[in-house]
Amino acid sequence: MTHSAQPDAGTTPPGDSPDAFADVDTMTRDLADVSAIEVISTLAVHLMSASAVKLGLAEDGEKHKDLDEARKLITALAGLVTAGAPELGSQHAGPLRDGLRSLQLAFREASLIPDDPGKGPGEKFTGPVYG
Repeated sequence: MTHSAQPDAGTTPPGDSPDAFADVDTMTRDLADVSAIEVISTLAVHLMSASAVKLGLAEDGEKHKDLDEARKLITALAGLVTAGAPELGSQHAGPLRDGLRSLQLAFREASLIPDDPGKGPGEKFTGPVYG
C-alpha cells in the first residue's frame, strides 16, 4: 500500500482554511492602525516584564529566576530602546530608559559576582550603569 503526499480530495491542508486567511487579513488591518511608537513601546514593556520575572522580581520570584535569560532579555531591550529612542522622542524614550536602567541595576544586585562596569546586560548599547 502506498501513501500519497497529496491531501485527499475535498480536504484543506491545516492553516489554509478560509478562516485562517480571514484572520490574517484582520490582523493585518489591526496592525495597520497601530503607530510605530505604540508597537515599539509595547514590545519594550513586554521585554521589561519578562526581564523582571527572570530577575526574580515577580510574585514567587525565586521560582522563576534565571539570570542567563534575564541577561538576554535586558540586552534585547537595551538594543531596542537605544535604536528606537531617536524615533520615539524623549516623551516616550525617557521612561523606557529609566525602566531599562532599573532592570540593569537589579541584575547587578541579583548577580553573585557582578559584571565589570560596561560588561553588564545591555551595557554595550547604553554604556556602564552605576547604582
